[in-house]
Amino acid sequence: MTPWEIKATEFVNCNCSYGCPCQFNAPPTHGYCEAAGAFRIEEGHYGEIKLDGLRMGAIFRWPGAIHEGRGKCQPFVDERADDRQREAILKIMSGQDTDPMATIFAVFAATMETVYDPIFTAIDFEVDVDRRRARVSVPGLLQLDGEPIKNPVTGAEHRARIDMPSGFEYELAEIGSGTTSTNGNIKLNLQATYGQFARLHLNNHGVVRHRST
Repeated sequence: MTPWEIKATEFVNCNCSYGCPCQFNAPPTHGYCEAAGAFRIEEGHYGEIKLDGLRMGAIFRWPGAIHEGRGKCQPFVDERADDRQREAILKIMSGQDTDPMATIFAVFAATMETVYDPIFTAIDFEVDVDRRRARVSVPGLLQLDGEPIKNPVTGAEHRARIDMPSGFEYELAEIGSGTTSTNGNIKLNLQATYGQFARLHLNNHGVVRHRST
C-alpha cells in the first residue's frame, strides 16, 4: 500500500434538504441521491508525489440510498496535474491504497456501477469554510455555488454544523445552501439544497482526528 495523506478544503452540494439525512444514517430526502463536490488539496502527497494545490471533484447519482449501490460517477481532475499526479489522485478518489471503507472515497467507490472516464480540465475553486461561501466552476461541465442558509423571517444568516466524531469524511462540517448545474454524462439541476463546507484531513487509514470525542 502506497502511503498517502491530504489536507483539503471541500464543498459538496446534494439534492437533500438542509441537514442531509445521509449524515444521520437515514434515507435521502427524495429517496434517491444526486450530488456534486470539489476539493482543493492544501497539502498532500501520494508516496513521494506531491499534490499540493491541486483540485479535483466528482458528480454523482444513485437511484436510491447511497448504500444500495448502482451509482454513477463523473470524476474531474485539475488539468495542471502531471501524469504521475493524475494517477495518484485517481487512485485516492477510487479508494485504492486505502483501508476498506476507511474514507469517503473508498465508501463511494464500493457503491459505483458506472464510473465515466475522468475529465482533466481547468477548475476554478473558491471556498471559504468559515463564511460558508463557495464557487466552483468547470467550463462546460459544472457550476457549483454555496452560501449561508438564510432565516426565512429576518433574512439573517443561519449557522449550523455537523460534528462526526467517527465519520469517514470529516470531523466537523459547516452547513449551508448549495446550487448546482451540470452537463455531460450526469446532468444535475439543484437549487437551494444541502451544502457542506469542510476541512478534510485523510490518509490511507481514514480521517486524521484532531478533535476530542
